[in-house]
Amino acid sequence: MMDQLTAFENLDIRTLLPHSGTMVLLDRLLHAGAEELLAEVTIRADSLFCRQHGVPAWVGVEYMAQAIAAYAGYTAQQRGEEVKIGFLLGTRRYEAACAEFAIGSVLQVQVHRLLQADNGIGSFECHIRASTSTQQLASATITVFQPVDAAVFLEGSTE
Repeated sequence: MMDQLTAFENLDIRTLLPHSGTMVLLDRLLHAGAEELLAEVTIRADSLFCRQHGVPAWVGVEYMAQAIAAYAGYTAQQRGEEVKIGFLLGTRRYEAACAEFAIGSVLQVQVHRLLQADNGIGSFECHIRASTSTQQLASATITVFQPVDAAVFLEGSTE
């Protein structure tokens, strides 16, 4: 169930993501709220990871992770803060109803925050659906980590 949402017409989703260039896999932000975000991606022949007929379904994990990153960027901007990097810690129960997302498919990626701890760890319930139906194509629970200062965190991880 979607919480109180704001719809977006002209917001460039890249402003919410710490990714750049071809690593931005999502096309646009549809809705965002205090606990959820809905993004969209169109599978094209030139999409990153695309094979002959489409994008392998395992890439859905990255679509979900980027939707979570967009959610984090959206909530940071709502607080007047900068967009920061985060880390995918793990995925539980990733299930895909297809082997690949076909070229021409328009996918909606929905993420719902289940938990956000003070130490930066969060958990999200995620779903990918075709925009033209309610058919669920993939689902998972994803755990992420966003340190207060990523540079300090990464520096400390090499010692």
